[in-house]
Amino acid sequence: MSSDIEIAQQAKLAPIEQIAEKLGIPQDTIELYGKYKAKIALSENEKSSLGKLILVTSINPTPAGEGKTTVSIGLADGLNQLHKNAVLALREPSLGPVMGLKGGATGGGHSQVLPMEDINLHFTGDIHAITTTNNALSALIDNHIHQGNELGIDPQQVIWKRSLDLNDRELRHTVVGLGNKAQGVPREEGFDITVASEIMAVLCLASDLMDLKARLAKIVIGYTYQNEPVTVRDLQVEGALALLLKDAIKPNLVQTLEQTPAFIHGGPFANIAHGCNSVTATKTALRLGDYAVTEAGFGADLGAEKFLDLKVPNLGKAPDVVVMVATVRALKMHGGLAIDQLANENLAALEKGFANLKKHIKNMQNYGMPVVVAINEFAADRESEFALLQELCRKEGVTAVRSSAWENGGVGAQELASTVVDVIAEKKADYQRLYLNRLPLEDKIKKIAQTIYGARDVSFEKKAKKQLKDFKELGWDQLPICIAKTQYSLSDDANLLGAPRDFDLTVREIMPKMGAGFLVVLTGNVLTMPGLPKRPAALDMDVDAAGNASGLF
Repeated sequence: MSSDIEIAQQAKLAPIEQIAEKLGIPQDTIELYGKYKAKIALSENEKSSLGKLILVTSINPTPAGEGKTTVSIGLADGLNQLHKNAVLALREPSLGPVMGLKGGATGGGHSQVLPMEDINLHFTGDIHAITTTNNALSALIDNHIHQGNELGIDPQQVIWKRSLDLNDRELRHTVVGLGNKAQGVPREEGFDITVASEIMAVLCLASDLMDLKARLAKIVIGYTYQNEPVTVRDLQVEGALALLLKDAIKPNLVQTLEQTPAFIHGGPFANIAHGCNSVTATKTALRLGDYAVTEAGFGADLGAEKFLDLKVPNLGKAPDVVVMVATVRALKMHGGLAIDQLANENLAALEKGFANLKKHIKNMQNYGMPVVVAINEFAADRESEFALLQELCRKEGVTAVRSSAWENGGVGAQELASTVVDVIAEKKADYQRLYLNRLPLEDKIKKIAQTIYGARDVSFEKKAKKQLKDFKELGWDQLPICIAKTQYSLSDDANLLGAPRDFDLTVREIMPKMGAGFLVVLTGNVLTMPGLPKRPAALDMDVDAAGNASGLF
């Protein structure tokens, strides 16, 4: 059986100009990055009406695998095989998980976006530009303090962190400015992974370059000795930061194995950020296709909730349908089965684990979203298990459709594509946000925890309690909420699988992200700088004398 990279390397790609032409994009508005990658001028964002929006999400991820991106790509290919003019809009992969444990974000098998090596590595340099912009701000902050500190910034209250697009646990807590006076002002510091940076969130939510610059200006970098917030506007560097991002904000155009157009742009994690690709990429896909297929990171409790409560108000368009990806294997694991037992038929574990999928379905229906369940097939799955899962979904009022996109590409997702088209035509979405921004900050956090996660209550640690009070005084309590928690469970405890009950969500800190326009609520032991596993994926990677990659999935 060929690996993902072998399948990708054997594929015949169309010149990217042909993909752009298929979408009606004029040649003089694309910027080529080699033969098979291009950036699209944002002016292309301003024409024609919007198509139908399909949001792909999933159950809570497990080591058994769910394949959300694979299903998304297969669905778009399947729609185009049905002559439905579909366009993909996905996130860019981060080098952290690519070289760590999770892997890349270009799909798998015969349902991939190409060129997969480029996309999974440096691509068009967007994430590097975000890293540089983030760290330029850090350098400017420390230089301001060193050069006389006109703004009276308290070095011990600088909340802006440096970033790196790698999993590096050694950088979670650092000290900078060591040495003599000429080396800077010593203070504690830390690094976030780039995809958790507010710069990433700002780029993904900005509507254009000027909106990007305005959002950058609002970023809070720390506080003065009098506990007054200090912003990028106070430092007068928003222009320089926007300049570093002037190309990165443009959506990237690539293609699938079946030459479906795909915009791959922006890559915030859903467990520590808002988990959606850029507004500019999604809107471009909506304007150039009759159907735009996009996905939100991790499970529906994180990615989909944030898509619906944070991205939709910025996008100005709600999904017409939600596709919920699940696998028999993962649901049996949520039902208590060990990973080495997943190949065995176990209907009892499947039915027990269905509680996780059921909760996510109910959550999406609470937003007024029609739901279709996509069962991503694995070779060891049994017909009896498929039948049970489809019957359980039917009892919840949703259709569950099998997808073999990994093995068969768009052909394997045609039934799913047809079902999605029918549901959009027959069931009108009635989108409604989970909460109003004017609700008290504590109530908004509890609303998400109790409604989406199923928590009994929310517990606020001492630091978070003080921030609730401080943020209300600053007027920040009117912002929406981005909860950072483990992706593996509906709770903030990664070990609680299925649909746990009678748990309390623990909030330890609240971070202002004024440029992004939300508050990040840190819960449990979630980390904004991951670490590498005992055996990272990087150990299997190599390149030959001709520059051909191997071991990249």
